[in-house]
Amino acid sequence: MLVGYARTSTIEQQAGLEAQLRDLELAGCQDKIFSEQTSSVAAREQLTLTLEYVRDGDTLVVTKLDRLARSTVHLLQILDTLDAKNVSLRILDFGGGAVDTNSPTGKLMLTMFGAFGQFEREMMLERQREGIAKAKRDGKYTGRAPTARMKSKDVLRLKEEGKSVAVICTELNISRASVYRILK
Repeated sequence: MLVGYARTSTIEQQAGLEAQLRDLELAGCQDKIFSEQTSSVAAREQLTLTLEYVRDGDTLVVTKLDRLARSTVHLLQILDTLDAKNVSLRILDFGGGAVDTNSPTGKLMLTMFGAFGQFEREMMLERQREGIAKAKRDGKYTGRAPTARMKSKDVLRLKEEGKSVAVICTELNISRASVYRILK
């Protein structure tokens, strides 16, 4: 049986999820497709259910590698889980073609591309950190404005008027911790 798994990082990516579901159905995943909209670093309940669901002889199908694993280590853990259950993995969009772990060559390619994907992600994060550091040096990156501290006078005024912390939080749309920090 072909079992599909689709994921997008946020609920705003509905079109991306719909495209994955369409591609999985076209690939033959007619009976069972798991899907979720959550970050790759968050708990992924549907992925856990998928890995529990697949059985001997099944093939897990995903559209792209990054929809499944967040790192090479994570990919290898998933592959170990699938291997233990005698389940293969098929990735539909893998550099112009599909790859299937039914063969030693497919397993090798998947491991290599997983490593390349993780490398690219780490390079992107490094470039992002360098860009932020340069912007800070140039005075162009100041970070998020501290919204609660900008409301300090209002917090103190409302407290003097006898308002409770809960009311202050609601009226000024700031957290309890921020109110207590200001009152301290």
